[in-house]
Amino acid sequence: MIEVHDLCKKYGKFVALDHLNFSLKEGEIFGFIGPNGAGKTTTMRIMSGLLKADSGTVYIDRLDAMYDNQALKSKIGYMPDFFGVYDNLKTIEYMEFYASLYGITGAKAHELCMELLDHLNLSDKADCYVDELSRGMKQKLCLARCMVHDPELLILDEPCSGLDPGARYEMKECMKMLNEMGKTIIISSHILSELSEMCTTIGIIDHGTMIAKGTEKEIMMHFNTSNPIKIHILDGKNIAIKVLKEDSLVRSISIEDEYIMIGFAGELQEESELLKKLVDQGVRVASFVRQTGSLEQLFLKITGKQEVLS
Repeated sequence: MIEVHDLCKKYGKFVALDHLNFSLKEGEIFGFIGPNGAGKTTTMRIMSGLLKADSGTVYIDRLDAMYDNQALKSKIGYMPDFFGVYDNLKTIEYMEFYASLYGITGAKAHELCMELLDHLNLSDKADCYVDELSRGMKQKLCLARCMVHDPELLILDEPCSGLDPGARYEMKECMKMLNEMGKTIIISSHILSELSEMCTTIGIIDHGTMIAKGTEKEIMMHFNTSNPIKIHILDGKNIAIKVLKEDSLVRSISIEDEYIMIGFAGELQEESELLKKLVDQGVRVASFVRQTGSLEQLFLKITGKQEVLS
């Protein structure tokens, strides 16, 4: 559904996007992860037709986002990271105003807007003024606003920003519900643990370049090869140490009781061969496990950031 190829964008001397490439299939929930200034918002604005790229292409459902802006408006619902709400309007009035921008008016608009508010558990707030809503409710209202024209693609820039845990959980459930309705969703966030639970695919962007993309399992499997292997030895520790020292892919060895921890530069195939060497030499191995990390730890490792994202 989406093809981004060699996308570039500069703001003066600052490179926001540096030949960014990725593709998404219809029905995915894509988690866009990156530190501030990585290029997430710039990419989303270009995809939404709000910003021109310096070079590269973005195709959404075979339409060029650079030149087919009008045709894409009916297909995209965009929720920016900073949004405005009209506090002097009631919730239903706010929704009907946005529906009118798409030519939906009268009884049809009222029925549609009430249905959307009901989907997001806001129907009981229809006659409340917007300024009476909590931040979480305003976030959901803005999400409902994005759906008045029934877009195929939702582009949501930091929709959970500033929400308390309860409101974040509600927003996460909304994402799942919308995906079950057939929506393709791109969502950027710093809340990595929640993205990992919610998204079908994840992309990690830094300095305008896609560093890694895939399911959480695929990304973790690829990058965890740099994590240590923990070996539980029942018998033959000295033999095991000798075998490990002779292996060119073993970078470091540390010992604690019956456990040996090694830094190992090989992939899965080399791991299996190393384990076979130990067993063939008579070492009794109880477990041989590559240590895993969290998505947050992986993010910090591959971007070199020190901030804690949770």
